[in-house]
This record gives sequence, structure tokens and C-alpha cells, in this order.
Amino acid sequence: MTFAVIKTGGKQYIVREGDELSLEKLEGNAGDVVAFSEVLLIADEAGEKVTPGTPLVSGAKVEGKIMEQGKGKKIFIIKYKPKVHYRRKRGHRQLQTKVKIEKIVSN
Repeated sequence: MTFAVIKTGGKQYIVREGDELSLEKLEGNAGDVVAFSEVLLIADEAGEKVTPGTPLVSGAKVEGKIMEQGKGKKIFIIKYKPKVHYRRKRGHRQLQTKVKIEKIVSN
């Protein structure tokens, strides 16, 4: 079983075939195929065959399928200043895309 480290949305993720993950919002609708070309590393579970990128692995990509578009858990932003009765509370829900990893293609 191989795994890869991909970079998307300013973050890095370790992915295997069949994994489902929630990523920063990607363009597309449910059922669309998306390809991640920023692959930083490809390796097998035993660690015998490791292909590190410098900084990216040339010719490698990870293909996935968009399962759904949605929003993440609500977080609250609170501002407070003592003694002056200043209080502000705001909520935010980040847009997210749920993706299922279909295959890892290496060169």
C-alpha cells in the first residue's frame, strides 16, 4: 500500500487510496474528478521505496473524486476589552470540500 504527501489549500496531507478527507474549498461539483499535482513524497508503508520531491515529485499526481461541498464546524471569534464594556462575538464556518482519493500515480 502506497501513500503520498500532497499540498493543497496551504496545508499538507498524508493520503492513501480510498481515504476521504475534508479540504479547503475546491472548485467543482459532487462527482467531479480533481487532480492534485503538488505531490511532495510518494512511499510504501514499509519504507523500502521512498520517492522524495525536490520540492515536488516530477510526473506524480494524486487523483480524487469530489464527494460533497459543504461547510465546516462553526468557530467563534470573541473580542473583549476590560473596563470599557467592549464585547464582540462573531461566528465563522469555513467552506470545505470532501474528497475521496481514487489513485496515486507515480512516474
